[in-house]
Amino acid sequence: MRALNWLWRGFLFFVLFAFALNNQHTVELRWFFGYHWQAPMVFIVLAVFALGCVAGVIAMVPAWWRHRRDARKRLHMMAEASPVGAPAAVATRVDNPSTLPSQLPHPPDVAAPRKPAR
Repeated sequence: MRALNWLWRGFLFFVLFAFALNNQHTVELRWFFGYHWQAPMVFIVLAVFALGCVAGVIAMVPAWWRHRRDARKRLHMMAEASPVGAPAAVATRVDNPSTLPSQLPHPPDVAAPRKPAR
């Protein structure tokens, strides 16, 4: 399976490399108000790809923040669920966030439900 994965990666690299070699001619992008930009097509395709990656990361930031907030809530739930007379157990659980309480408000592999607006 590993060899197949490396073969796929090599194939993809050579296809993209051949695409870059076949598209070395200069392209002119015409913007508004008479501005224009000349560059090889490969650089323009690379720039558009990079902008798409940046847009995707920016679009995912709110979901990452929501996930971190939910993880923090679960960590606080774990601290509250620990016994009162055992401060060492509280420190162990808070220091090791990989342990989850026995009952969670929703499964860990499902997105947390949002509270309805009032």
